[in-house]
Amino acid sequence: MDAPTERTRVKRLNKRAKYDTETVHGILDAMPICNVGYVFNGAPYVTPTLQWREGDHLYWHGSSASRMLEACEETQVCVTVSIIDGFVMARSAFNHSCNYRSVMVFGTAKKVTDAAEKEARLKAFTDGQWPGRWDMLRPMTAKELKATTVLSLSLDEASAKVRTGAPGDDEEDYALPIWAGVIPVRTEVLPPIDDPRLITGLKPPAHITGYKIG
Repeated sequence: MDAPTERTRVKRLNKRAKYDTETVHGILDAMPICNVGYVFNGAPYVTPTLQWREGDHLYWHGSSASRMLEACEETQVCVTVSIIDGFVMARSAFNHSCNYRSVMVFGTAKKVTDAAEKEARLKAFTDGQWPGRWDMLRPMTAKELKATTVLSLSLDEASAKVRTGAPGDDEEDYALPIWAGVIPVRTEVLPPIDDPRLITGLKPPAHITGYKIG
């Protein structure tokens, strides 16, 4: 993955490109929401969903009746993950920007067909987000497992793009009496809200109260 391919090579503002495994994995692990691009009946679609990484593969799942999952199986897809870290306010409209971390992955999506492996992948997703939760849940039924599709995508063809820091204004604009800088942005996890039908006295476990994202 460290060597870009023709598809993953960043051409616009290529100084922001990152091709190393550590950067790509770090962004994927920090943001569970992705967008999956694919073609269905000759038309392009982009569907948001949840993703997780295990080793050098990306995974996502959904209903076995999902149009997106059916269209993605054994065909070329493009998956993106983005995190916004701030709005960059410059002295000209043209030089406004944002600080961000993003990953783009190309490849052929593969369906996880073995039932035991599929359950293991779903457990890895659940425990990766909320450690220890899988074992405290009601066991998954064979019907539920059959109704769920899991797709995998190799990270062999992936690249990241990252922007950090202050505005990059034209040199002559720095003397203008206009405020410039960065408005930091972060994703905040708020306190959990009890299900109204929760059994009285139950308290959220640590993997709920301590959950973080971003």
